[in-house]
Amino acid sequence: MRSFCWEDFTLPSTLKLAPLIKPLLEPIQCKKTIDRVELGLHEALVNAVLHGNSANPEKIIRVRRVTTPNWLIWQIQDQGCGFPISARVKSLPSELDAESGRGLFLIHQCFDDVRWSRNGNRLQVACKRN
Repeated sequence: MRSFCWEDFTLPSTLKLAPLIKPLLEPIQCKKTIDRVELGLHEALVNAVLHGNSANPEKIIRVRRVTTPNWLIWQIQDQGCGFPISARVKSLPSELDAESGRGLFLIHQCFDDVRWSRNGNRLQVACKRN
């Protein structure tokens, strides 16, 4: 038996995400974990669509799901130019009623590990397996 496996998904750049997220959750058994990861993936994909791909329906999002004995990992890559390290905050915006800024905070709350590629157009999120 292999110690890890992966599967690649190519998603359209759309905000109609619910049916696209379900296949990404398949390896998860625990309902509580499903809910947490679903919220985190939704936020990550919304960011990829709106900020990375500038809501351009001609662009795509690539997702690689990696399963290991101890981790479930998702790598989400958009076709944008990335964003600077200084913008990768873990805290809530100072104005809680701001139109944006809560997504990155939620992503950090939903996953055990969050990392970006150097240029900022690929996000890797992971949760420990139960």
